[in-house]
Amino acid sequence: MSDLFTRRRMLQLGLAVPAALLVACSSDGEPVAQTTPTATDPNSTPATTAPTTLTPTPSCDDGDDATPAQTEGPYFTPNSPERSSLLGSGVSGTHLLLTGAVVATDCRPVAQALVDFWQADDSGAYDNSGYKLRGHQFTDAQGRYSLTTIMPGIYPGRTRHIHVKVQAPGESILTTQLYFPGQAGNASDGIYRKECEMDIADAANGKAGTFTFVLDV
Repeated sequence: MSDLFTRRRMLQLGLAVPAALLVACSSDGEPVAQTTPTATDPNSTPATTAPTTLTPTPSCDDGDDATPAQTEGPYFTPNSPERSSLLGSGVSGTHLLLTGAVVATDCRPVAQALVDFWQADDSGAYDNSGYKLRGHQFTDAQGRYSLTTIMPGIYPGRTRHIHVKVQAPGESILTTQLYFPGQAGNASDGIYRKECEMDIADAANGKAGTFTFVLDV
């Protein structure tokens, strides 16, 4: 890994970055340097330029490794319903809005990727006879997904987590798990991976989380 900060890390830290050093992903995934024109007349007064901004893109470090695979666990149920909200009858707990994107390792968004979620309820139990707190969806043209659910309870022997399967069209399936920062059980959970930790913030009606799945495609 280079000693230089990645573009994402500099943005996260709120650092002012000269326009000449800003790098964006082109449509084919190759870095494209963005430079600011200079005045050709040495006697002219430099024009005032507007602050340089970047077009919003999925949160992805250029050249990042793919999201690590994790064990499926014993409670996956195939053929979950297609839906973006797991709330419904019998579901209670702190609401969680999870958003993010599916991208390739070169930051290209992956459209129509399958994202299948399943999790425990607020008491730590899984529904193994139906599809409560289970569902899948497909990313949009920009690779984005959005899931409305609840904070999962703690399953015995594990830290708090959400199971996910992600598949780009025509590619192999990534099975992984998402984790919550600051959980007491993270340190003692042998499956937990820091790389799979979501960004979590307080929201008006509960919690808001973000995570970008990076696929090796």
